[in-house]
Amino acid sequence: MKRPVRLSARDREALIRLITTGVHPASSIRRAQVLLELDASVGEPDPKEVIAARLGVSGEMLRLVAKRFAETGGDALATVSRRKRDLPPVPSPVTGEVEARLIALACSAPPAGYARWSLRLLEKHVELTEGIPNLDHSTIGRVVKKRNCVLI
Repeated sequence: MKRPVRLSARDREALIRLITTGVHPASSIRRAQVLLELDASVGEPDPKEVIAARLGVSGEMLRLVAKRFAETGGDALATVSRRKRDLPPVPSPVTGEVEARLIALACSAPPAGYARWSLRLLEKHVELTEGIPNLDHSTIGRVVKKRNCVLI
């Protein structure tokens, strides 16, 4: 195996505790089982095909768990837990400046011919306003609700 997995006694104990006690995500339990099976510190592990068949996983899963163990620097609990995403996949178009301009527009008098602002009317005016990206009426509604702004 390219990346041998060597667990300390403390790591083995923590993984066994994770598998046998409490409520944990199934993916974490499965990765913990894979790490325990791949552990070379207690003796030579079985061939990958045997381990995969015993646990009901693919050989690729074994490879990925061993790779993640190496990437985390041998931290067993970081290997089995879910990775935290650094940033949202798409940055929000609503920045502080956009939010302030949107609230100012919503708090201003409605256009002639309208008694009050609606979210769809705000959406149309946002499209015409320079410096504010086109926002959906539902996004506008979230911003207005977040600031407790009442459309008048």
